[in-house]
Amino acid sequence: MKRTFISAHGANFLRHFSSTSLRHEVQDPRVSTLGRTIKDEYATIRSKYRTPKNPIVLAHGLLGFDELHLAGKLLPGVHYWRGITEALMANGIEVITASVPASASIEERAEKLGKDIKQKARGKNVNVVAHSMGGLDARHMISRLKPPNVSVLSLTTIASPHHGSSFADYVFNQIGPEKLPKVYRALHALKFETGAFSQLTRKYMQETFNPATPDLEGVKYFSYGAAATPALWSAFRQSHRIVLEQEGPNDGLVSVQSSQWGKYKGTLMDVSHLDLINWTNRLRWLVWEMVGNKRNFNAIAFYLDIADMLAEEGF
Repeated sequence: MKRTFISAHGANFLRHFSSTSLRHEVQDPRVSTLGRTIKDEYATIRSKYRTPKNPIVLAHGLLGFDELHLAGKLLPGVHYWRGITEALMANGIEVITASVPASASIEERAEKLGKDIKQKARGKNVNVVAHSMGGLDARHMISRLKPPNVSVLSLTTIASPHHGSSFADYVFNQIGPEKLPKVYRALHALKFETGAFSQLTRKYMQETFNPATPDLEGVKYFSYGAAATPALWSAFRQSHRIVLEQEGPNDGLVSVQSSQWGKYKGTLMDVSHLDLINWTNRLRWLVWEMVGNKRNFNAIAFYLDIADMLAEEGF
């Protein structure tokens, strides 16, 4: 493994994309069920991180993308991995960003993920780091598809719904079986794929996907979860409440319980589903700090630490 020291210029570059320092901590009464709780370990960027020998593949979640251009090439694109790709590369890591169909089935997304890795890794061993549904795509690719010329050493999943989502259950129950075909037809008319949605239910994941998708021997599996309490104005307030009632602590969409697969590395406290990919609401942080609190999570420090962990594992 190689240890890389970040230059002053590199450190400034990383901080440019980061959210910094500690945030007020709210202790969940069920904290004993969360495994190792991570409260401020990734508050700031360290001066040095080890660099894994093999490339890291970033696999996005539901409705995700690599880079989205809302106004063609006239304006800069919006990146799913906001500043994370650049930060890893600044630390000497070869990074591959996959782009799979936003809301297609796990099978379709996994096939595209395999093709992306085959094309971009050019036969190199890789470490997959996946957010949300991307972890399910990666598991299917590794276990079921086993594409030729794709060699995965490890899979690290971040808030992936390995055991399904009670919010997905709620949405399907609210729509009802009679209206569901009409909803799907409307979405298809808008060129919107729908294969992913029913596969995120707890019934499908626990009774169909998981039994058919065992871990592949020789691949190391790591996972992280997150728990947060959304603000009153948050778009995730209702989904958080629904998941909290059914599954317990969650990040607004995915529960800690559902996030656990392989070696569970811990629960990021007071971190939301979007904080995990550095889509932090900066106005929220500004208000938070104005009342005397400090942030406890820096997404870039988190991903650099994942890379450091992979280097320590010899990958």
